[in-house]
Amino acid sequence: MKSPLITACLLALAIVQIGAQDDYCFGKDNSRPQTRHFTSKTAYQIAKSSNIEKQYLVPGCTAQKMWIFHRHGTRLPSKSTIQKAPRLEQLRDLIAGNYGKRSDLPANTSTLCMEDLIALKMWKWNTSITDDMENYLTSQGYEDLRGTAKTYQKYFPEVLIKEYDHEHFMFRHTDTQRTTESFKAFTEGLFGANSGAVAEDIPEKDLLLRPYDYCTSWSSQNYKNAGSESDKFRNMALWNKTLADVSARLGFKYTLDASDIELMYDMCRYEQAWQVDRTSVWCAAFLPEQVTVFEYEDDLRYFYKSGYGNAANSRLNCRAAQDMLKHLSSKTAPNVVSYFGHSTGVQTLINALGINKDEVPLLASNYDQQGNRKWATSKIDPFAANFVAVKYECEADTENKEKAIFFLNQDAVDLSWCKVGLCNWNEVLDRYSHLLNADCESYYCGDGANAIGISLGALLMTAVVYLINLM
Repeated sequence: MKSPLITACLLALAIVQIGAQDDYCFGKDNSRPQTRHFTSKTAYQIAKSSNIEKQYLVPGCTAQKMWIFHRHGTRLPSKSTIQKAPRLEQLRDLIAGNYGKRSDLPANTSTLCMEDLIALKMWKWNTSITDDMENYLTSQGYEDLRGTAKTYQKYFPEVLIKEYDHEHFMFRHTDTQRTTESFKAFTEGLFGANSGAVAEDIPEKDLLLRPYDYCTSWSSQNYKNAGSESDKFRNMALWNKTLADVSARLGFKYTLDASDIELMYDMCRYEQAWQVDRTSVWCAAFLPEQVTVFEYEDDLRYFYKSGYGNAANSRLNCRAAQDMLKHLSSKTAPNVVSYFGHSTGVQTLINALGINKDEVPLLASNYDQQGNRKWATSKIDPFAANFVAVKYECEADTENKEKAIFFLNQDAVDLSWCKVGLCNWNEVLDRYSHLLNADCESYYCGDGANAIGISLGALLMTAVVYLINLM
C-alpha cells in the first residue's frame, strides 16, 4: 500500500503534464478574499473589526454598564450535512480522475492549480464527527468566545472586572450544547478556569432568547421556497452559469447537481472556520467572484427570514431589545448582562434596532446593484457574532451625561442620529420608545396594528425611566 507521501509525489508528477497555469490558486493566495464572504459560516477571526481600539474610549466619560448578545462560536455541521459528507470523497475521486489528462478537461475554463489538486486528492472526511455531535461547538468555537471576552475586558476593565461576582454579572444561554459551552468559554476568558460563574435557569418556553420558536406566523413565512426571492435567484442565468463554471473548473463536462456544489461550498466554509490559519481544500473549487454569488443567495434568504424583507421580523426580538433598554437605564446591579444565543437572534435584534438597513431591498433582480449592501450577513452574523451595548456616564457634558455606543463584532455602529457612534441616551430611549413601551407578548408575533399598544406596566416603566434620567 502506497504511503501518503508517495501518493502525493506520484500525483504531482502526473500533474506536471498539465503545464504551467495562470489560473487562480487558492493554496497560494495569502489574502483569500472569498473567506470574508461566507455569510453566517464566516470565521469570526476573519470577520471581526479591528477598529474598537480607536472607538471605545470616550473623553470625559466612564463606562458603567454593558449588555451583550452573543451568538455561539464556530460549530460542527447539522446532522443532514454530516450524513452527506461521505459524498465528498466520491466527488474528490471524480475530480482527480477528471484531471488525469489535460486533454480531458473542458476547454476555455479556469482550472485547479497543482497545489490545490494535490491537497484535494489527499482530503478525507473526519469520520469521528458523528450524527450525535451535530451543531456541537468546536475547539475553535470555544476560543472564539474566550477571545471576545478577553478583548472586551481589555477595553472595559472597569465594567468587565476580572473576579466573578454574582451580583455584578448576569449570564443566560439557550438549551443547547453550543451556547452552554460558549457561555463557559466566555466566562473562562473573563475570570479564568473554575471561576464558579453560573447562568440563569433556562425557562421551558424561552421567549427572550428563542422567540422565533413560538411564532407560527414567522416560521411559516416563505423565504426560500417557490416564489421567494431566493428561489427566483436560483433560477436566473447568473446562478446557472456559476454552477456550470464551478463544474467546469473541477473538470466536469456537465453541470453538477446544485446539491453537490453546495455541499462542497459548505465544507469549504466549515473547514475554513474550524482552522482559520489553514486552507480548506474545498475552497479551491470556487473563484472569489463565484463565492459572492452564493453569498448573495444566502443573504436573500436571511433578508426575508429574519431581516428587513418582512416587517414582522423587526418585532420578533422585542423582548431582547426591551431588556437591553431597561438594563442600561437601571441604576442598580447587575452591571453586565450577557446572553448566548443563535444566528436568528442576532439578525432579528439588528433588525429591531434598525441597524445595517439598506434603502433598496435585496431582490433576485438587483444583485449587480447590491455589491455594497449593508445587509451582508458575512459582516453582521459570522460565527461568534456579538452585539455589545455600552452605557457611559459623562460628567463633562452637563446636558447629556448619559451616552451609549453599540458595537457589532467589535465595530462601533454608525447610526445617523449619533455622533460617530456615540449616542445620547435620551435619544436612544426616544428612538426606540416603540420597543421600550411595547407589550411584547402581543407585539412580538402580532401584525403590528397595535405596535404602540402601550400597557399600563409599560407606561409606568416609561415614567420611571424618565424620572431616573432627571436624577
